[in-house]
Amino acid sequence: QVRLVESGGGSVQAGGSLRLSCAASTYTASRYYMAWFRQAPGKEREAVATLWPRGGSTAYTNSVKGRFTISQDNAKNTLYLQMNSLKPEDTAMYYCAANTDGSNSWPYWGQGTQVTVSS
Repeated sequence: QVRLVESGGGSVQAGGSLRLSCAASTYTASRYYMAWFRQAPGKEREAVATLWPRGGSTAYTNSVKGRFTISQDNAKNTLYLQMNSLKPEDTAMYYCAANTDGSNSWPYWGQGTQVTVSS
């Protein structure tokens, strides 16, 4: 079991950048699939970026490709989401999540961190 704690959210103007962090309670790099999700008011939760274990592949939803980067610092057991060229439509609560089987079921979640982008 892994506990996840996000940080780094805030308010920024359009075009700005933020880096979200997700501290894990255990070493995740070798066996956990890690992901960032977001949910805006009145909208469904969507997967933003996914990182495969063991320094593997990454995947992004189309709307953030070329702007967001998911990465992991194995020594710190911390997952990151670097967000550049932010847009008002990126405004949402951002969550990190983890699983061990690469499925669409994510049993481990953080509490979320709010990102607000103003125009």
